[in-house]
Amino acid sequence: MKTPDLILNDPWLKPFEEVILKRLTKATEKEKELSGNGDLSDFANGHLYFGLHKETDSWVFREWAPNATGIFLTGTFNNWKEYPEYSLVNIGKGVWEIRLPLEKLKHEDLYKMKVYWQGGSGERIPAWTNRVIQDEVTKIFNAQVWAPEEPYRWENNGINRKEEPPLVYEAHVGMASEREAVSTYKYFREEVLPRIQNAGYNTVQLMAIQEHPYYGSFGYHVSNFFAASSRFGTPEDLKSLIDTAHGMGLNVIMDLVHSHTVKNVNEGLGLLDGDPALYFHDGPRREHPAWDSLCFDYGRNEVLHFLLSNCKYWLDEYQFDGFRFDGVTSMLYFDHGLSRNFTSYDEYFDGGQDEDAISYMVLANKLIHEVKPGTVSIAEEMSGMPGLATPLENGGIGYDYRLAMGTPDYWIKIIKEKPDEQWNVGEIFHELSNHRTDEKTIGYAESHDQALVGDKTILFRLLDKEIYFNMAKDQQSLLVDRGIALHKMIRLATISTAGGGYLNFMGNEFGHPEWIDFPREGNNWSFKYARRQWSLEDNPLLRYQGLAEFDKAMIHLIKSENCLDQPFPFKHFDNEYDQVLVYERGSLLFVFNFNPIQSYTGYGVTVPQGKYQLILNSDDEAFGGFNRLQNGISYYAQKSGKITSSAPFYIQLYLPNRTALVLKKLPRRTIY
Repeated sequence: MKTPDLILNDPWLKPFEEVILKRLTKATEKEKELSGNGDLSDFANGHLYFGLHKETDSWVFREWAPNATGIFLTGTFNNWKEYPEYSLVNIGKGVWEIRLPLEKLKHEDLYKMKVYWQGGSGERIPAWTNRVIQDEVTKIFNAQVWAPEEPYRWENNGINRKEEPPLVYEAHVGMASEREAVSTYKYFREEVLPRIQNAGYNTVQLMAIQEHPYYGSFGYHVSNFFAASSRFGTPEDLKSLIDTAHGMGLNVIMDLVHSHTVKNVNEGLGLLDGDPALYFHDGPRREHPAWDSLCFDYGRNEVLHFLLSNCKYWLDEYQFDGFRFDGVTSMLYFDHGLSRNFTSYDEYFDGGQDEDAISYMVLANKLIHEVKPGTVSIAEEMSGMPGLATPLENGGIGYDYRLAMGTPDYWIKIIKEKPDEQWNVGEIFHELSNHRTDEKTIGYAESHDQALVGDKTILFRLLDKEIYFNMAKDQQSLLVDRGIALHKMIRLATISTAGGGYLNFMGNEFGHPEWIDFPREGNNWSFKYARRQWSLEDNPLLRYQGLAEFDKAMIHLIKSENCLDQPFPFKHFDNEYDQVLVYERGSLLFVFNFNPIQSYTGYGVTVPQGKYQLILNSDDEAFGGFNRLQNGISYYAQKSGKITSSAPFYIQLYLPNRTALVLKKLPRRTIY
């Protein structure tokens, strides 16, 4: 096998070429083993075989449970009794099956399996079920027959945005309304999608879609992988949401949790047929030491069948346009990345990696791009493993993007630990623009993680209690002025240096004032912090609106100028004493004055020859600024020093303190 581009592009990987090639070979061999003479897409059709299906003249139900000695189907249709006529038959290879006349089951019936094994038994929700609901009184979860007479009729095709940088609006359906209650797919479709479209984002990332028994888990302790969470509405409601988004020109991707699963026995996969190793590792590797959850055994073909089919199911059944794969770092390493510092390449190739999990990721990325061309895959990964977001054909694992998880941590660190006058603009540029050239990254200042209980959003960190008392436009507060200014600058610096895409969690674009805390025993099951206060953004008397308007203008600019399609930003200079940072990306010139007190008049900025126009100004009154600059003003580059052919050009700018400017080089020649 020839040396892949991954190594040719990064000579530091040469010592690990054998390991990298071995990984690729392992994934290729596994694909051949799984697909036989067919293709991977055919293999990933388990959802069409297992679970409950309505056929022309009967119902058929199948489950893989090799450790079971007997299985009964029980439910509202037979008073939850174990009648012989509802007994499944073992048809070989651990697969159990039952066929029932059409009149035996009807739409919305509840059901479960009663599974027997050597030495025990238990009620179980089928692994492949596509609908699970919770009883409001007993709080018990049951599978539900979902077979409406009229299947959902799709009106819009998905959007192929493969070549368009994703501007991701991360959202949680349940906490999307202002009411102190669980919101719905319907509300999100009617009320939130128009906000996202108006804000200029092109991709919606939905969290907590896969069914999970504990609402407060944020959807990360999944119990039923093929079931869209019923607490938000019906499958048709979710399909309508996605269909409507497509009609608005929005992609919709979902958080896909294949890194672990909930430990719950009755709702989940933990002891489906009495065997603790059915889907999971046996022994010490079975439980995740930090997440109180179970870890899949990616070396088992049946597990690969389950997870790959799950990928295809969400693309086919719900027309999702891609996935953000959660917890990739945990999957990559035997120690889940918990005991590594990742300070050298050795830690990525030292034998402490789960090669079975890596093979799964390679196959998952190959599958989803084959099933639906244009699908987007994003890895939530913090270790920085080289090649993770490099194409398969170049020797990588095949994700389209990786999240720049170090960026929000960096912003939090300097906000907490350094006074403004010590912010080093050169360090800021380095941290934000430090990406691998062969991988695309999604930059972000804060996602949902930065707002969870115990943490704070950026604006909350900057304003503290002032956020509650001094956000009216007619009130004066130096602390609020500072926070508003830095909130805008931080976002603009993050998106303009991003390596391929950008992400924002809903509400953060206008500086949502409070943390996220789902109802739990510790807060007396309150929904107060599991919602979004859209009225703050809509209120023209409050300064939140200015932040939202800036975010909208920023997103529009980045899109219209194809900024993220351009090569990485080129730094013109970083003056640490003045705290002025200037860099160029495509036709845009970004100028930041992070100085907390000093404004500069006639500040010389070296630029290529040409005419420049101010097209975005964070100090604009519409964005909550002080209007110290004239929008649309043009600047002609002048020669500095002696008039020679090699003399550099420069423009002179007025740089108010704590202000960011964006200038565009106009496509016209100027004679000097």
